[in-house]
Amino acid sequence: MENVSQSRRKFIKTLTLLFASGALLVRYLTPRSSGKRRVLASAMAADVPTGGALVFREERIALLRDGSGIYALSLVCTHLGCTVAVSEDALSCPCHGSRFDHQGKVLKGPADRPLERIKVELHGERVEVVA
Repeated sequence: MENVSQSRRKFIKTLTLLFASGALLVRYLTPRSSGKRRVLASAMAADVPTGGALVFREERIALLRDGSGIYALSLVCTHLGCTVAVSEDALSCPCHGSRFDHQGKVLKGPADRPLERIKVELHGERVEVVA
């Protein structure tokens, strides 16, 4: 068996490089959070109809109101990302025919996941959808 000579200095250099590389890898793989809340849409609470929806087309968000209060749903279909259309009885994807109820649950596929709920904050009479 061959005896590999390694100096203490070389060992410390290797160990330091290994820890530095690990720290950089952890920093690279950890998602950044800006710490700032971002308002995606905002409206007056009175503008959200009971049993209906207030749609923000460009943001692809709908504010809905039911007996429990106001909530927001993403209008991005969970199948392939098309914009979901809102009607009185359901939300439907024009691309592949997926249908969702007003809570975002799948009624008919090919989508297999419900629509994403987005956080809503009430500030007096103003409703803000935040990310």
